[in-house]
Amino acid sequence: MTTVAATPPLLTATGVTMRFGGLTAVRSCDLTVHERQIVGLIGPNGAGKTTLFNCLTGLYTPTEGTVTYRGTRLPAKPHLVTQAGIARTFQNIRLFPSMTVLENVLVGRHTRTKEGLFSALLRGPGFRRAETASTQRAHELLDFTGLHGKADHLARNLPYGEQRKLEIARALASDPGLLLLDEPTAGMNPQETRATERLVLAIRDQGVAVLVIEHDMRFIFNLCDHVAVLVQGEKLVEGDPRTVQSDERVIAAYLGTPYEGAPGQAEASEVEAAEAEAAEAEAAEENESR
Repeated sequence: MTTVAATPPLLTATGVTMRFGGLTAVRSCDLTVHERQIVGLIGPNGAGKTTLFNCLTGLYTPTEGTVTYRGTRLPAKPHLVTQAGIARTFQNIRLFPSMTVLENVLVGRHTRTKEGLFSALLRGPGFRRAETASTQRAHELLDFTGLHGKADHLARNLPYGEQRKLEIARALASDPGLLLLDEPTAGMNPQETRATERLVLAIRDQGVAVLVIEHDMRFIFNLCDHVAVLVQGEKLVEGDPRTVQSDERVIAAYLGTPYEGAPGQAEASEVEAAEAEAAEAEAAEENESR
């Protein structure tokens, strides 16, 4: 576990609210992430976790509230959020399946290269130097994530666990200060999950803070310095893993036992359906753009 120094937060979300029509998926949520910290975001299905991620990374414009990174308010534009220093992976893998592993990682470098269209067309010395540097960095990330030797493989031919690693490598290619991971161990066996845990710790040790959504509680409580719990879009409790683990409201939320003032299952289903509909719309837009 990392001790958070008395320094300004890296990321600050203040009063973030997200509504889909008349449905409130996230309500007045505050969240902070500090340098070299691993923060877990947990909660039952339909809690609004992915919606909050989308608000933090510019995919959604919050109905209310602000998100700042290193003290600067973030625009609701994903590419500008990436340029600012925040990268993410997705719950559903979003690789370019017909591109090689190396090419997928190089896509993640585009926000850190300064060469423009004319430089690319002319392929002058500056472009060649940038291309060489990007390729070298991509190979370093493949080594770091355990994908060395797979650079020329098509992304679609990788096993599921390695596709997850490739998404992380591509996100790291933008040299972020903060990495957001949306269910990075979903569908993994215990061995792959432990390998992912070691990888996230190694990312933190390189100076990158991590905010992670995950349903595997053992993964979260072994890994995280700080944990926040969402229930129906509202932050229920936050603190160190031991504090959160022992909170009766958290136990009740996961066991399905209502606590005083808890929203009902119908509300949970509505939030989950709204998130799924929004995710389908995003995927359709992304497929059209490819």
